[in-house]
Amino acid sequence: MKKNADIISFDPRVILLGFSLCVFAFGFTMKSWAASSIDRPVVVELFTSQGCNSCPPAEKFLNKLAERDDVIALEFHVDYWDYIGWKDPFASPEYTKRQRSYAGPLSMRYIYTPQMVINGRRHEVGSREMSVEVAIDEEKNLSFEALPVLHLNHGENDVNIRVQSNGVNANALYDIILVSYDARHETKVTRGENRGRTLISSNIVRDMRVVDRWTGDDMEFNIPVHELSGDGGCAVLLQERGGGPILAAAMLPLS
Repeated sequence: MKKNADIISFDPRVILLGFSLCVFAFGFTMKSWAASSIDRPVVVELFTSQGCNSCPPAEKFLNKLAERDDVIALEFHVDYWDYIGWKDPFASPEYTKRQRSYAGPLSMRYIYTPQMVINGRRHEVGSREMSVEVAIDEEKNLSFEALPVLHLNHGENDVNIRVQSNGVNANALYDIILVSYDARHETKVTRGENRGRTLISSNIVRDMRVVDRWTGDDMEFNIPVHELSGDGGCAVLLQERGGGPILAAAMLPLS
C-alpha cells in the first residue's frame, strides 16, 4: 500500500475518478524562446498531508526545491487523511479540490499523496526526486513562439501584478490565481501515522483564490497586502481553467 505513495480510496482512501484523456491545446508554435529560467520559473505543487507516512520525504525534497530561483515550490495540504488520527492544521478541502481538478487533464485514475504536479502539465510521486528533476528540466527546455510573462512588485501597502501578454492571443479560458503561503513550519505530530515525528515544511499554502481572468491583453492591478494570509509571501499563476497548463508564474517573498 505504501511503497512510494499513499493512494486514497472510497474507504475513502482511493478516490477513483475514472479514465479521462485531455489533450492540451496551447495553440502556440514551437520555437526558440530566449527568456531565462528565472523569467520562466517552473511551478511545482506538492499535494501532501501530515497524516500520511509516505509524505515526509517529499516535503523534505520540496524544502530543497523552495531554495531554487528557477522553481516556484508550493505545498498544498489535502484533507482526506484527517480522519486517520491526526488532523493536519494546514489542510483544506479547497486544496483537495485543486488536486482533483488535475485528474482529468493528467489522465489520473486516482489522486494520491505525495504527488507533485509540475507546471500543471505532468505529475510524479513527490518522493521520487530524480523523476521530478527530469520533469522540471523538461519543462525548462520547452520553448514556444511566445508566452505571457508575470511581474510582481511589492509597494508600501499592496502587491502590484502585471501581465505582459507578448502578443499572445488567448484561445482558452485562463485564471489569474493568487496564492499566499507561510515560509516555514515545524510541526510535532503526536498522533496518527507520523506520531513522534517533527515535520519541517516550506511554502505551505494558506490561501488560494482567483483574482481575475486573463483574455490575452496586457493587464495590471494591485492587491492590498493585508489580504494576504501567509507570512512568507505570495505567488501568482496564470493557468488554463479546469486544471490546465500553467502559462506563466511569479513569486514574491514578503518576509
